[in-house]
Amino acid sequence: MKNVDDLIESANELAGQGLSNGEIADELNVSRETASWLVERGGGSTQPTTTESAEPAGPLSDIHIDWSALGRDSTRLSDVGHAMADLLGGHDDSEIDLVVGIEKAGTPLATTVALELGADLATYAPRKHQWEEGDIEDLSGNFSRNFAEIRGRECYVIDDTITSGTTMTETIDAITEEGGTPVGCGVLVDKSGVEELEGVPVESLMQVIRVSRDEE
Repeated sequence: MKNVDDLIESANELAGQGLSNGEIADELNVSRETASWLVERGGGSTQPTTTESAEPAGPLSDIHIDWSALGRDSTRLSDVGHAMADLLGGHDDSEIDLVVGIEKAGTPLATTVALELGADLATYAPRKHQWEEGDIEDLSGNFSRNFAEIRGRECYVIDDTITSGTTMTETIDAITEEGGTPVGCGVLVDKSGVEELEGVPVESLMQVIRVSRDEE
């Protein structure tokens, strides 16, 4: 995706397919607020927008991460999993027998990490996938029963990007409530410099650093 117009078009298409705002945020690797803005901006209209007119009004600020060049190729994805497993290797991997992927995009990454470590795989669907408008705190996420159980196990938590850390924190709390012990989190891209959540260290392969300069 080259510009804001492309994001608006993609958000509009995804909304037309019935995806929630939270799922759109996940698909486009943007915050929930940005996803809502993109959907509202598209409005199902066939009228073209310009990049200039598509600039958000107000304090909205976000960074879109497009890692599809990695995601669409199994070999590249496997290499990323190897690198992420190596990045998390500062912990005692001998005790790690479970990797938890945050759906949707975190699951294939978690699969490659689990394969690298010889660990089992679990997946967690965060509550943002159900979110449209209103209070997201009224919703709840869930672990898929098609994958490994959580209770009594030490695990890594894997996602593709992290912005505020809200979804990762939710996942850590959900694992703890299920009787598991998160010992490390790994992401492909950190958008805001998160080093630790709930006492669990966060490692990223890449970090985005915003650099701003006041006008002279």
